[in-house]
Amino acid sequence: MNSYPPHTEAAGRMLTLGDVTGEILVCSEGLSFWGGVDPNTGIIIDIHHLCYQQIISGKILMMPSSRGSCSGSGVLLELSFKNIAPAAIIFCEDEEILSLGALVSEHIFNKPLPVARLTKKHYNTLSNAKSANILGNKIITESDTFELNIIEPTGLNLTDTDREYLEGKHGAAAKMALQIICLMAAANDTTTLIDIQKGHIDGCILAHSANLIFAEKMSELGAQVSVPTTINAISVDRENWLSQKIPEDFGNQASRLADAYVRMGAKPVFTCAPYLLEEKPKFGEIIGWSESNAVIYANSILGARTSKNPDYLDLFIAMTGRAPESGVYTDDGRIAQEIISVEIPDIEPDDVFWPLIGWLAGKASPSKIPIITGLENLNPNPDDLKSLCAAFGTTSGAPMLHISGQTPEASLPVAPIAATHIINLESIAEAWHQLNQAETSIDLVAIGSPHASFEEVKKINSYFSGRKCHSNTNMIITVGRHTLALLKQAKIYPILIQSGVQVIADICWCSITEPLLPLQARTILTNSGKYAHYAYGLSGRHARLSSLRDCVETAVSGIAPKTPPSWLKTCGCY
Repeated sequence: MNSYPPHTEAAGRMLTLGDVTGEILVCSEGLSFWGGVDPNTGIIIDIHHLCYQQIISGKILMMPSSRGSCSGSGVLLELSFKNIAPAAIIFCEDEEILSLGALVSEHIFNKPLPVARLTKKHYNTLSNAKSANILGNKIITESDTFELNIIEPTGLNLTDTDREYLEGKHGAAAKMALQIICLMAAANDTTTLIDIQKGHIDGCILAHSANLIFAEKMSELGAQVSVPTTINAISVDRENWLSQKIPEDFGNQASRLADAYVRMGAKPVFTCAPYLLEEKPKFGEIIGWSESNAVIYANSILGARTSKNPDYLDLFIAMTGRAPESGVYTDDGRIAQEIISVEIPDIEPDDVFWPLIGWLAGKASPSKIPIITGLENLNPNPDDLKSLCAAFGTTSGAPMLHISGQTPEASLPVAPIAATHIINLESIAEAWHQLNQAETSIDLVAIGSPHASFEEVKKINSYFSGRKCHSNTNMIITVGRHTLALLKQAKIYPILIQSGVQVIADICWCSITEPLLPLQARTILTNSGKYAHYAYGLSGRHARLSSLRDCVETAVSGIAPKTPPSWLKTCGCY
């Protein structure tokens, strides 16, 4: 390639460096690496993404930002281990998840993977090129040279304890943790770190080897959490995986991964819905959580404050009790930057309404915090809001949302430049059809993405009313072990078992595979917008989305509703 004089102004910033050459792949929308990229092939497997089936390996991947799961950092690390990662990743908006994965790859495992953030002007110019050569802080194409500033953690306001960490006085693991936190602070344009009161670890699913390698390395280095920290759902039912015929090698590795975090001092609650625990965060409490649905719920519904921390950064924050004071940790960072106006039907919608709205809101606001209006006269329960937040987290990278009349900070001012998006009944109907393209003959009903609450399971039991699952249809509910204890105490658990329902703790639908997921199951029905979106990428099965009641009716009959719910039919939206 020819080298041209660099642009006079800095074209952006480099977070991680490396010398690479590659073809440019431009994604016009963000991509969740978790459930969106096959960690074994580097192929995009999100069937809802515009770049579905494209190969990212060895490419210079360009996209505005990432979206979706906090676990994308782990997928990137796995791709790096297997030498099938993108040659480089270039964003034009703030991004943390993949950036953190690249930092861990470089600083802990000595596998550099360049990550840059260009200005929109230069990003648009570069996106027209077919290939590029990256040399340190320069990006060179056939017609342009872009020179970038290098992100460095200078000028930070550090405490004496922070300096002790960086000097290695609290061990090698803690030193490494705070070094990366400081780099993330610099990347987020903040000079201040903030104390956090609680942590939640997400990177404990054995979806690939990287999570186990990372956790055991940190444990061997002596890592210990310094604040109360909980653990996300894992990849096995900890107490029953042998009887469930999980392959011994997989079960042992999944247990080793969980054990590593327990050794580091995290509490083994094993739930992806930590806001269901009794010790859930309070309004205004400063926490350091990972797991996209949990982060969005904590910020939006509880009014706690946490960044959408990538996997691995969650451990670093829990170890040091420190996080970059940026984004939603600040008052200004929590204001709505988009307005989403929702048209509601003439008759009260059922609970499938909420994941549909969350999924559409995320598409309308893929990177910015929105405020949703039009729902003021509805009466969502906590499970409805849980479902909305989880679905929003699949299509948006934003760490929170507001719902006018429903969430505690919805009265905050809205950014003057906020654009307005309309979600009308026609678009809701279209979303229903997009998430219901699978066959109506259902082999498996999947509940618990995120983990089902006690109230949800109680409703399921009442909907069965003594009936049993169809002989050709399985129903599996995943819950946290705290919820399982409540179900047993209330004597609901044995009744569900009699109905043919499996209730499984510790694991969730993000990691359920064969044989726990029946081999013969080809089509899944779920009440989760999150799982309806990710199911094919995670399990290879097509999914449909329906209300909780219709999920039970389908479990009994084996056949899912073929047409949209009545509240959509009445408006003529077929």
